[in-house]
Amino acid sequence: MKKGRNDMIRRSRIFLLAAGAVTALALAACSSSGGKQTTEGDAGKAGTASTPRMTVAFITHAAPGDTFWDLVRKGAEDAAKKDNVDLQYQSDPDGANQANLVQSAIDKKVDGIAVTLAKPDAMKANVQKAAQAGVPVVALNGGIDAWKSMGVLGYFGQDERIAGQAAGQRLTKDGAKKALCVIQEQGHVGLEARCDGAKDGFPNTEKIYVTGTDMPSVQAAITSKLQQDKSIDRVLTLGAPFALTAVKSVKDANSSAKVVTFDTNKDLVAAIKGGQVEWAVDQQPYLQGYLAVDSLWLYKTNGNTIGGGQATLTGPAFIDNTNVAAVEKFASNGTR
Repeated sequence: MKKGRNDMIRRSRIFLLAAGAVTALALAACSSSGGKQTTEGDAGKAGTASTPRMTVAFITHAAPGDTFWDLVRKGAEDAAKKDNVDLQYQSDPDGANQANLVQSAIDKKVDGIAVTLAKPDAMKANVQKAAQAGVPVVALNGGIDAWKSMGVLGYFGQDERIAGQAAGQRLTKDGAKKALCVIQEQGHVGLEARCDGAKDGFPNTEKIYVTGTDMPSVQAAITSKLQQDKSIDRVLTLGAPFALTAVKSVKDANSSAKVVTFDTNKDLVAAIKGGQVEWAVDQQPYLQGYLAVDSLWLYKTNGNTIGGGQATLTGPAFIDNTNVAAVEKFASNGTR
């Protein structure tokens, strides 16, 4: 009996010692990894990569005043903040000037370049030069048919021809009779592909070219066309600001045409909600900017590539009165 009791006491002591050790380890873990031990300075860095600071040149063909690019830039800036990246954003709608910006980034020995390829012929030589110099390059938004031949690591955007076809099919489904497709920048391969795709899905589509950097002239050109051709019952624009201008043109022309568009911004989302614009084809520009920067960080810090040699598609999707409410709150934040 005495021996049995001694064994029981010994086992109890062992258990208590083990339990105490586990408790001590747990307390040590709490005090070393979080809780009140975290300083205010450390808390301010929460969610930011601890990898070495890197510099990314982000070069687009954005025209002044086009709010689409605010969304792209916002996505790029958010990714840069998370990834400890010094983001150097520049833009020029002229292909030759945009190519010169790429050369300047090479000369500065940046750690990576994100670039749009709306005018691939003008961009090809310098983009290839960057890749040959060992600067990783990713493309976004424009140039889905050209990026692979330039040594670019990946592409983030939508297939503009497919997006255009989806728009054309939607026009057919909606019972449209004739569509006017408004191209705001001549020589932009993506915009041409959108209108060509729309014609694939809705054959009675006519193109009109306008100067996108001069909005009063855009409004006048659309108004004049609607006055000349009363059979046009849909105006298909290729950017949110042009859709909002087309709404004014329809009113000026005393036309019954309905406005549909590619791309969104806060005011365009409100216009869909209010019934001034029927729908928009969304390619998620915020996501394009975010993924472009994040992919360069992943490549530099872990050797990752995204897409498996194929484009990473961010669209198309439709925003209309059935789902605009779900998008509205994000648009007010400047991310949709």
